Amino acid sequence: MKQLLHYRNSLFLRLSLALLILLILLGLAYILITGYSAREYYQETTQRLNAHVAEHMVEEVSPFVNGEVNEEALGSIMHSMMAVNPSIEVYLLDPTGHILSFVVLDKKVRLKNVDIKPVINFIKSKGEKYITGDDPRNPGQKAIFSATEVNENGKLLGYIYIVLASEQYENISGALFSSYFFKVSTLSFVITIVVAFSLGLILLALLTRNLRKIQNSVKRFETGDFNAKIPIENMGELSDLANTVNHMADTILSNIEDLREVDRLRRDLIANVSHDLRSPLSIIHGYIETLILKQETIKPEESEQYLKIILQSSDRLKGLVSDLFELSRLEARQVKLQKTPFYVNELLADTIRQYELMAKERHIKLETNLPQNLPMVLADLDLIGRVIQNLLDNALKFTPENGSIEVMANVVDKLVHIEISNSGEGINSEELPHIFDRYYKIDHNRNTLKGSGLGLAIVRKIIELHETDIKVSSEPGAYTRFNFTLPMTA
Repeated sequence: MKQLLHYRNSLFLRLSLALLILLILLGLAYILITGYSAREYYQETTQRLNAHVAEHMVEEVSPFVNGEVNEEALGSIMHSMMAVNPSIEVYLLDPTGHILSFVVLDKKVRLKNVDIKPVINFIKSKGEKYITGDDPRNPGQKAIFSATEVNENGKLLGYIYIVLASEQYENISGALFSSYFFKVSTLSFVITIVVAFSLGLILLALLTRNLRKIQNSVKRFETGDFNAKIPIENMGELSDLANTVNHMADTILSNIEDLREVDRLRRDLIANVSHDLRSPLSIIHGYIETLILKQETIKPEESEQYLKIILQSSDRLKGLVSDLFELSRLEARQVKLQKTPFYVNELLADTIRQYELMAKERHIKLETNLPQNLPMVLADLDLIGRVIQNLLDNALKFTPENGSIEVMANVVDKLVHIEISNSGEGINSEELPHIFDRYYKIDHNRNTLKGSGLGLAIVRKIIELHETDIKVSSEPGAYTRFNFTLPMTA
């Protein structure tokens, strides 16, 4: 049942039915046009062949004698003509078209006057034009005719008007013509429809072949074969559609991979957050529990030391939660940039001063190279300040004692370039592409200045919001360098 329904709804079947209906309509139109044209051809041919019959009649006998109708002579010649050609009807008209006399087979003449304009036009064209006139026996009908003037002593007395196909002849010829035409047209119609429809089906099969390829590829993709692709060769006009479908499949496959990666990152995030939250919480819980249990015997200096450890752990916990919250807002695009013009060298100088004491305690040389004439930049002051803080935090974390950190800035192509580098162990080339991933931590077997693993991820998101890039380069055992650019104010 499902296959039957699919077949009924198939494009090939619908196109075939549409083609059949179109061919039938065209065939009927062809029959009607051909029948009409054949009849017109027959009538025009008959009129051309008999155009001078009326003139020949006037040459044999004069229809008028002294202005009066010559009934005897007229009747004799008219009957002679009808004996030779019984299909004609002969009428004698006065100059206004009034019928003066006539000879027809059954005497049934219903008109008393004939429209004289077609008669005059026929005579002027000397029978060269196809012109129809009134049929006296069938009011409202038109008939082919032959006509000529009847003059006596230079005076127009009337017209000879000969209908070349009588009513009886029309009935008989019409019946025979209809029968013959029906047989011929029916046979031609059937042959034409069969041949044209067969050729049409072959052409439709060829034209829809590529559509079937596209349909089969889409079905394979639907059933889970994500590597299914439409072959582009010989697609013709459907190549654009095939390319679009292939591109859509690639996009869906990429999205699936992204979702898998997001799911993996989500699991990693939960594991990392759980671990990072558990460590400071365990420390806080342990020392608070110790203070409660030993509150009677603990020495004041030990109590102070425990409280400092609790404070450090709570600060670390607070920083972790803050970083998680900030990164979540950045990734969800909930942070709106508040771009304002400011001097980046002033921001760098203010931020560096906050780290001078920390660098001094660890015997790290903090150097700056900030030109005084740096132009203003257009960016979010608070977010760029966070970028610089995170980069300096990262530099301090991985710079060994007696090492150095350098902060530089300069202008290139209307962009302010900011660079923060530090000496140290550097980063291996295989780890370099991943350092901006959240919770990616490089193991240098160090236990000091532990962070949340989110600092560089936050840096990248902020820089991306500013529609620029942050770059990193490193040489193992020598240095690590971060740099980014900000646009100058107009």
